Amino acid sequence: MRTAYSVETVRAAEQDLMARLPEGALMQRAAAGLAAACVELPGRVYGSRVVLLVGSGDNGGDALYAGARLARRGAGVTAVLLAPERAHAGGLAALRRAGGRAVGAEGAVGLVERADLVVDGIVGIGGKGGLRPEAVPLAEAAARSRGAVVAVDLPSGVDADTGEVHGTAVRADLTVTFGTHKPGLLIDPAREYAGSVRLVDIGLTLPAEPELEALQHADVARLLPVPGAESDKYRRGVVGVAAGSARYPGAAVLAVAGALRGGAGAVRYVGPAGRAVIARFPETLVSEAGPAHAGRVQAWVVGPGAGEDAATVAEVLAADVPVLIDADGLRLADPDAVRDRRAPTLMTPHAGEAAALLGVERREVEAGRLRAARELAARYRATVLLKGSTTLVAAADGGAVRVNPTGTSWLATAGSGDVLSGLAGSLLAAGLPPLDAGSVAAYLHGLAGRFAAEGAPVGAQDVAGALTEAWRDVARG
Repeated sequence: MRTAYSVETVRAAEQDLMARLPEGALMQRAAAGLAAACVELPGRVYGSRVVLLVGSGDNGGDALYAGARLARRGAGVTAVLLAPERAHAGGLAALRRAGGRAVGAEGAVGLVERADLVVDGIVGIGGKGGLRPEAVPLAEAAARSRGAVVAVDLPSGVDADTGEVHGTAVRADLTVTFGTHKPGLLIDPAREYAGSVRLVDIGLTLPAEPELEALQHADVARLLPVPGAESDKYRRGVVGVAAGSARYPGAAVLAVAGALRGGAGAVRYVGPAGRAVIARFPETLVSEAGPAHAGRVQAWVVGPGAGEDAATVAEVLAADVPVLIDADGLRLADPDAVRDRRAPTLMTPHAGEAAALLGVERREVEAGRLRAARELAARYRATVLLKGSTTLVAAADGGAVRVNPTGTSWLATAGSGDVLSGLAGSLLAAGLPPLDAGSVAAYLHGLAGRFAAEGAPVGAQDVAGALTEAWRDVARG
């Protein structure tokens, strides 16, 4: 599992470690890791043109010491100092001793554009509110540069704690981060500025509870429900799906498709799309009696394609089993009925639905996804799976938020979310808690999207069909 920690936690861990190390040792560790990563990028070091963008903080010092190492290997290294009087004195001296040079920011745009490698050490993890005006032309020049761009710890101009980007920020090909991942490296919009991320271990001791978690294959494999020798379809769990309408029967079919591949032993369907469901999936247990009379279930999925059927949503919310609310269900659900539920609730909005629930503009949710997911979870006392370019899962009781590392932009297709809802609901019925059910579902769904698409357009049915392959891939490790 990858973990990410807040700036405050990282700062405290750094201070604790520096108190036990010789002065400057921690920066030298970081600089050594940074230089090693840089060596691999230009294709050659000797004779390459390296430009360091150096701010006044420790990130600038890391860049300067790394630049000194590159200069000793034959690179032509120039440091562009945005605040010459506040540049890290030791790092600047080391660069000059190694044969590097330093210039001011004025007139340095051409140097950046012609560089074989640009090292971004403008702002560290404590930076807030975007780049200062004098740094913007250099960040824009780095984007035009023919060379690779490497960010020190995180790209300058992004918020380390939230992943928010205010104005111009450096776009890196590689980010070399120290000690631990920072939340902004894993969450859009900042994530897209980071490029590939390499973690350099500098010896930090961090607390057990991170700010953010990203599951990996081994973590998901441990959570997959596996039937035992005595299992039958009912012991494995039964998921109820209340979805679809005369206008949107396909939503029901797709939700059932996801549910059938999610680990539960049986799927009960309730709604007006029963004929369409049974024609596509004859193994489904179809009922026309309504949720309360459909038979025993261990979890419900309600809302995909529900139209205006508020009565069914209310009936499902009154059940004493875990409930997943999606799509129209999010709009139709009584907020107090959601908050007052005793059984677990998993809500799965996209950014537009989350914005409506929070009473804000969609762009506000997209710019601050972590904050939005946490606020929704707290407001509704529910686990929230916020769908999008980076899917986040925030638990009702706070704690670490999970970010999904799988997926593809081809998943932005009609019906994809219905498949995800059925899959997550089935995992709930199989016994996973909402945080795990949402996290595992997002992981498998993203992986299935990759397998189905393979770089080309894909439909929701294709994603559902690839879930079995994704499950096997995870189970194999």
